[in-house]
Amino acid sequence: MSDWKPTTCMRCAVGCGHLQQGDDDGLTAARGDPDHPTNRGGDCERGVRETVSPAGERLTTPLVRRGGRLRPTTWDTALGVVATRLIESLSGDGDVAVLGSGQQTNEAVYALGKLARGGLGTPYYDANTTLCMASAVRAYVDAFGADAPPPTYDDIPGARTHVVWGANPAVAHPVLYRRIADSAAEDGCQLLVVDPVETRTAAEADVHLKPEPGTDLALARATLARVVAADDVDTAFIGRFTEGFEETMKSLPDVEAAAATAGVPTDQIDALARALSAPTLLYWGMGVNQSTRGTATARGLIDLCLATGNLGPGSGPFSLTGQANSMGSRVCGATGTWPGRRDFEAPDGRKAVARAWDVPVRRLPDAVGPGYTRILDAVARDEVDVCWTVATNPVVGVPDATYVRSALDETFLVVQDAFRSDAVEYADVVLPAATWGEVEGTTINMERRVSRLTAATDPPGKARPDLDIVAAVGDRIDPDLFDAPPLDPETVFDELRALTTGTAADLSGISYDRLAAEGAVRWPAPDPEAAGGYRYRDPDGGWTFHTDSGRARFSTAGHSALPEPIDEAFPLVLTTGRRTDAYNTGVRSRDGDDGPPVARINSETVGAYVDAIDRGRTVVESRRADAVVDVRPDDGVPPGIVWLEIHDPAVNALTLPAVDPESEEPNYKQCAVRLRVPDPSQPSSRRSSGRA
Repeated sequence: MSDWKPTTCMRCAVGCGHLQQGDDDGLTAARGDPDHPTNRGGDCERGVRETVSPAGERLTTPLVRRGGRLRPTTWDTALGVVATRLIESLSGDGDVAVLGSGQQTNEAVYALGKLARGGLGTPYYDANTTLCMASAVRAYVDAFGADAPPPTYDDIPGARTHVVWGANPAVAHPVLYRRIADSAAEDGCQLLVVDPVETRTAAEADVHLKPEPGTDLALARATLARVVAADDVDTAFIGRFTEGFEETMKSLPDVEAAAATAGVPTDQIDALARALSAPTLLYWGMGVNQSTRGTATARGLIDLCLATGNLGPGSGPFSLTGQANSMGSRVCGATGTWPGRRDFEAPDGRKAVARAWDVPVRRLPDAVGPGYTRILDAVARDEVDVCWTVATNPVVGVPDATYVRSALDETFLVVQDAFRSDAVEYADVVLPAATWGEVEGTTINMERRVSRLTAATDPPGKARPDLDIVAAVGDRIDPDLFDAPPLDPETVFDELRALTTGTAADLSGISYDRLAAEGAVRWPAPDPEAAGGYRYRDPDGGWTFHTDSGRARFSTAGHSALPEPIDEAFPLVLTTGRRTDAYNTGVRSRDGDDGPPVARINSETVGAYVDAIDRGRTVVESRRADAVVDVRPDDGVPPGIVWLEIHDPAVNALTLPAVDPESEEPNYKQCAVRLRVPDPSQPSSRRSSGRA
């Protein structure tokens, strides 16, 4: 058994430091690292469990589809098939799509982007972080001129008000939530939660506001209107450091009308408005982002902070991130920018990237290209011949999943993953990857802290680190793009951090040696002594934002119609959320076929639809698909709403493929459904069948 080795938990984006042990058969133990600055020894049961003993089926050998079946093969054969198909596609009239993930190391994300854009030159490159964080990213960029939340975890104890909007950190981020709950429990402090359903976080709130699904922006605007009417705006801050507030005030709705739209009593809106007069951290999650109005709503929440002067120590807007390395994916250039968050179309940035990669500028794609779901649309239109997915599971994780499965069934699909995801069943080639505890590298948590990942055991069977798989494919496409694999992760990180020099996300002062000494370092870190703190704060206490004017920008968007309102044919609202013991599409937590998903439905609604329920089961049907579910009466869910877990393969067949027009993030949180009695012949399996 190995000694205890420091590393980082990759279960979520809190970024807890872990100590881990392993032997020849895998990881044997993990626990919180008391020396890590993020968590100081804290951990959660799920993070430890999914690190040491995940439930999913590991992929251990390369597979190639022959005669309609996936069959074991050698790495040379699998890599040769992949490289040949990529080259053939680029030599013809087709194109290549590459879909990455927020679950890779920074080094692997960077290498994948280098290959996709610098080697293949494809505009069809994105990561699944677009599915969860794109709206927050766009809101930050529009408001402040740069991505990432201004506050850090260090600001939590100084806040007097904690507002959690469209998130359930007690379940999704338990170690972080302990800090929030401890601060909110102090004398004179309070916790307010905005969520349509009763959650574990909402159960502990001093005030729980329950807007109708899809009406968060109406509630945010009504709250700002109340702040303005009460003259609780910070006029000094607004006048010196922001722009656009007059236009925002003109755009505000009538409070009573907006309250009626949101379904929230005006006295609760008053309570929320008053709470913002104290130093406030305003956290939000997927309930805000995953909407056709996600960007506008996130901007509305930022507006609340700007208007009340809630920017500075102990306050500010703070998006809560799901995937462990979503931030790293963005910094490394997987989602709409070049490494360092360089503007994609700026000539100087393109030249800098081309020089660093030693490729001609003309090989780099001219435009950023479509986002994750629009790339899959291109696959469906036969504009893409080869689709390569890395640590992502679009067969389950994308709305209108039946459409996605049909598209992937018709293309040449390469699946690179550590676990046998649902996408494997549609693959032509499967590349088995290592997972955390088996790889070396770095990750970046939601508050911008870079920390190390270390290996305490070897990958099982023939599985390889993502970094080495990407480099091996790249070596067959362009032998000059990478050193001969296997690559040294530290060398790759040094290349990445050099390319971020002078950018808004400067990593140049962070090295492996520094991380070993300090545990974790926040960016921007432009030199070996620097570390990021509260963003945009000047040494004299003023503010300089990364906008053209140097001022933060208000917004004017208001509530608009839902993309799929209920009607007589589909009279119920489906919303989705996170189950306590599962994460993402569940490939690390699903143990075979666990039966149908569980629908939480208010007892009043259950009574109204009792004829559609047979022995505790019903069928939830949308305009796109249907799913057999187990019914759990739950009065924590308002009447007229059906709550289903996001992790189940059946659920996203129901959801709506509409996206936010600004961020291209999908609308997971609201669509119209109905209930009907199950057909005894209808299967209830969670698994998709894949190819014959």
